[in-house]
Formats: sequence, structure tokens, C-alpha cells
Amino acid sequence: MNTETVKGFRDYIGEEAQKRAEIKKIVIENFNKYGFEPAETPIIENEEFVRGENEKDEAVSDIFRLQDKGKRKLALRYEATFQLKRIMNNKKFPYKRYQVGAVFRDEPVSENRVRQFISCDADIIGSSIKDDAEILSLAKNILDNLKIKYTICVNNRKLINEIFDELGIKNREDVIREIDKLDKLSEKEVAQNLKKYNAEKVLTIFKKEESYFERYKSYEEIKELKKYCSYYKTKIEFLPSLARGLSYYSGTIFEIKSNIKETILGGGSYVFNAIQCVGFGVSIERLSAVSNLKFEEDKYLVISLNEDKEAIRIANTLREKEKNVSIFYGKPSRALEYANSYNYGKVIFVGEREVKEKKFKIKDMKTGKESLLKI
Repeated sequence: MNTETVKGFRDYIGEEAQKRAEIKKIVIENFNKYGFEPAETPIIENEEFVRGENEKDEAVSDIFRLQDKGKRKLALRYEATFQLKRIMNNKKFPYKRYQVGAVFRDEPVSENRVRQFISCDADIIGSSIKDDAEILSLAKNILDNLKIKYTICVNNRKLINEIFDELGIKNREDVIREIDKLDKLSEKEVAQNLKKYNAEKVLTIFKKEESYFERYKSYEEIKELKKYCSYYKTKIEFLPSLARGLSYYSGTIFEIKSNIKETILGGGSYVFNAIQCVGFGVSIERLSAVSNLKFEEDKYLVISLNEDKEAIRIANTLREKEKNVSIFYGKPSRALEYANSYNYGKVIFVGEREVKEKKFKIKDMKTGKESLLKI
């Protein structure tokens, strides 16, 4: 039997799993601070619903397709945004929801690109430019808390469409998909791909100074976004070549870059069910790859030397004080080896003498120092 993980899927254990859990905790804390409420949705949906109207989008074309015993055509969710079309119904607006869960994409894998990842999504249904700024502030706070160095790049789909109109460019969705590859391919390769749409000249416009874009009406939305982001003390950079691959974006779009090639967080504004919305998605995997988060959990190992009842009492007392505690039944030498293997910071010995004197020896596993603990 082959027990290896399937290509593009991974196990996370030990310190890596602990780091991921801490990142997830910080992300959810920030979602709650900004007034978002949690939601949970199925991993499996009808394939037709998953595809939606954007079947040509790269992410949509990479969905995992399934079939159940009833021969229904199903698919694994590739993101959590499309499911808002269902759960936004009958809500008072603005409706602010967050979701943290697994999503799946049947795409080529690399060091920072896997086929199953934990996506953390926050969306505001019934939004304006002011909400776009709040969403960016939320993203900023998460990244600051995780000690990540980053740059927030913004653009606007309306502005891109204005430029396309001026240049007489058609096949807009196809052209946007090619422009979105600028962080994957060289400019020369992208220009070559754009030639079949007679759209390569758009790259020349994207290189112009920001002041050039003030001639376009849609640039006013960039200016307004900058104004409200300044209220949140959120620094953003205008990047006219930023396109974002998903075709449902309709206004503000943004990507956050760090010290890896891939975008670590992306999102923008879109219209679902005739309602303006804005949101972003960020994966635990990308955050873990760039986060310099250092955390030391205060972990205790209570070692029972044939004093199980007292060892359990001490463990429960420490747990009531919100400590992370395990009990080890066995020889001290094996217990210390175990403590080192799982990075327990402190061990407490519970033997006959300690119980009689009601004083327990506690050893710091990093310094080797021992002291007495009264419980």
C-alpha cells in the first residue's frame, strides 16, 4: 500500500503545525476585531455552481471534478468567494463575513504552491470605496501582527477598461489574463502573447508616471481609496499593470507582495447578485512562508513517579491556569528525552517525597535550572 501523500498535498506536524495554528489564531482575532462574523460552507458543491460564469478563469479551470453515487457532477471548492452568492441572500447590508477553510486547485505545484491550502477570506457585502480601505487596513494589521514585510499594490478594473477603450482593445478578459502573468513571465513573453489580441501597446502605458493616469475618470476612485487608506494609516502603491486573473472583479483590485515570488494576499471589489462587494483571500501556507513570527508556548510535562493521582491533580491545576500540560508515566530518563523531543519548556517531578512535603521539583529544560514549586 502506498502511504505517500498525493502530489501537491502535504502533512503538517510538530513546530510547523504549531506555527500554522498560531497564524490562524492571529488571523481570526483580526477578523473579529473588524466586526466580521464567521461562516462555514461545504467543501463540495455542484460543478455548475463552482464554475459559475467564469469558466475560462485559470483558477476555475483548475477545479477538482467529482461524481457521487447518484452520478451528479460535483466539484471541490477552489475558493470561498463564489459561495457568497448563496449565503448573502436575505442578509442586512453591509454583511461582513469571514471564513477559514480548505480549498483545492488541480494546478502545477511548486515550493509555495500546493493543491490543498487553508484560505482565510474576509468579505463585505454591500460595500463602497470606504470599505475597500477598511479591508486593506484589516490585511495590514494581520501582516503587521505576523511580522511580515510587505508592499500593498492597488489598481482599478474600471481604469483598465478605460485604457482598453482608448486603445480599441477587445477580448478584455483574455487580455487581462495575459497581463496577470507579468509576475510569472517576462515582459517580452507577455508582450508576445498580447500580440494576438493587438494589445501589446498597453504595456507601454502601464510604464508611465502615476500623474499620467489622472486623465482617466476612473483614476478618481484610486485617489479616493488613497484618501481613506491614509485615515487608516495604510500605505498603498498604485500599480497600473496589476490586473488580477479572476474576471468577476469590477473595481478596486489589490495584491500584497513580500519576499517570495508569489503574491501572498489578493482581492478586490466585485458584484454578486447586483450588490457591490469587496474582499480578500490569504492562505495560511503563504503567510507561514513569509512570517517571522516567533512564539514560545509555556508547555509543562508533569512526570508521575508512581504518584498518578497527585500528578493528575497538579496537571489539572495548571490547566485551570490556562497552561499547556501533559502527563508522562514512566522513568525520569525517558521522560526527559520525551520532553526534549516535543519542546516542553518545564518538567515537574511528582514522586513520593514531593507529595509528602507538598513541594515539587520543576526543571527548566532550556537552562537546566531546578527550583521548587508549591501547589
